[in-house]
Amino acid sequence: MEWKASHILVKDENTARELLKKLKTGANFEAVAREHSTCPSKSQGGDLGWFGPGKMVREFESACSKIGVGSLSDPVKTQFGYHIIKVTGKR
Repeated sequence: MEWKASHILVKDENTARELLKKLKTGANFEAVAREHSTCPSKSQGGDLGWFGPGKMVREFESACSKIGVGSLSDPVKTQFGYHIIKVTGKR
């Protein structure tokens, strides 16, 4: 299985939860990523492209495998911070 995903990476859980609320009430994911994410992918609206098993940290991959295409994850904690993940494709 491969996934295509975008994410927003922030330092703390409270910020992640606040941003997730905005997204669930209609905020544009790419715009929020560009403004708030600390990952270099923010310049592409958080887009990480396609990746397969072993390419991302375990917690990130696990979250991608559990959510459907077009869905948002709850905040996912990794060694990099807290991610809000949007899966945009599976193949």
